[in-house]
Amino acid sequence: MQPTMRVLISGGGIAGPTLAWFLAKAGAQVTVFERSHELPPHGQGIDITGSAITVIKKMGLLDEVRRLNTTEKGTQFIDPQGRPFAPFPLNGGAGVSFTNELEIIRGDLAKLLYDATENDANVSYRFGVTVKEVVSNDDSIVQVETSDGEMQEFDLLVAADGQWSKLRKQCFPPESIQVIDKGMNVAYWTVPRSPSDNDWWNIYLAGRGRIISLRPDPHGSTRTMLDLMPCNDTQKREWQEASEGGRKVQQELLRREFADAGWQAQRVLDCMDQSPDFYFHPLHQIKMTKWSNNRVICLGDTAFAPTPLTGMGTSMAIIGAYCLAGELSKLSNGQHPSEAFEAYESVLRPFVEEVQKIPFFIPGIAHPEQAWKRWLLHNCIAVVSSLARTPWIMNKLPIKRDD
Repeated sequence: MQPTMRVLISGGGIAGPTLAWFLAKAGAQVTVFERSHELPPHGQGIDITGSAITVIKKMGLLDEVRRLNTTEKGTQFIDPQGRPFAPFPLNGGAGVSFTNELEIIRGDLAKLLYDATENDANVSYRFGVTVKEVVSNDDSIVQVETSDGEMQEFDLLVAADGQWSKLRKQCFPPESIQVIDKGMNVAYWTVPRSPSDNDWWNIYLAGRGRIISLRPDPHGSTRTMLDLMPCNDTQKREWQEASEGGRKVQQELLRREFADAGWQAQRVLDCMDQSPDFYFHPLHQIKMTKWSNNRVICLGDTAFAPTPLTGMGTSMAIIGAYCLAGELSKLSNGQHPSEAFEAYESVLRPFVEEVQKIPFFIPGIAHPEQAWKRWLLHNCIAVVSSLARTPWIMNKLPIKRDD
């Protein structure tokens, strides 16, 4: 690596601190801007799979990730009478489960990555600060104006500020960014744990394109997710307008849409107002024709948000950070970072494009509108669950397991 390479990372979530950890070990001076005044301690459960596990292990954090596991034992579905059926246990299901071995709350992982880097002499964090403007991005330097009025210079700038990155909008032409609407809207929040709650991911198909799910966490509370696929253009327009509105508008819409959904709907709706981590958004994929522009590079969801439908967003962010750090560490004195950016993209893009391939019937198949379609889907799920718990059948199938 070039001597004392100065790197600015915008975004202190998952990808940014992972990149900071590896760059600091290679001798770079890394500054991380995080718009929040402190790390949000909340969020839903996320998966760490495949090669991302290897990266976490290289960082010496695997034992801590296991310690902070969500405690989820598997996935089960809930019938219209509120009874569980069709279990997919984490252990004993011959490798077939919607639950992953390494499930962790997003806020817990972000805190773990921050703790691993905050005391490194080569890493400094600035909370409550963002890049207001990229003043210069040329062959010699990146100059930025910060939100608190400072002018600073760096050798490269990493945009890891999320799916709706303002930096990406500044530094890349609109035609290079494709936003793909997956037709699904999601709201997450935390509710107090009830004595009736269990350590399973409970999924309830409520009909009319609605799903309610409850998941455990290691903090004595329960994480809920409500999602909906609009059934008509009017409904689609209402949800789009709500996603652009404030929390009050979003919660009013959720109450209207889920008031008659049944099962735990009323309980979770009653907890919305007090929840500290309410989050509402439509599911969109982000695709870019090129991830870099001169000395600016996009990373994680900023470059290639795959949507939660893939279960790979966190793992891709971790793997991407590791690959980018590796290519940057190969630069010799005087080499432009764009050479590392191009190598990084050539290595990672095929993997990203494969992950982003979501079958055309997903997520629609999981959101039946009519009761008969829900009945049919329930029966199909029950059959698959039964097969998945029959070892001699599953042993004959070519199931790919994580390394």
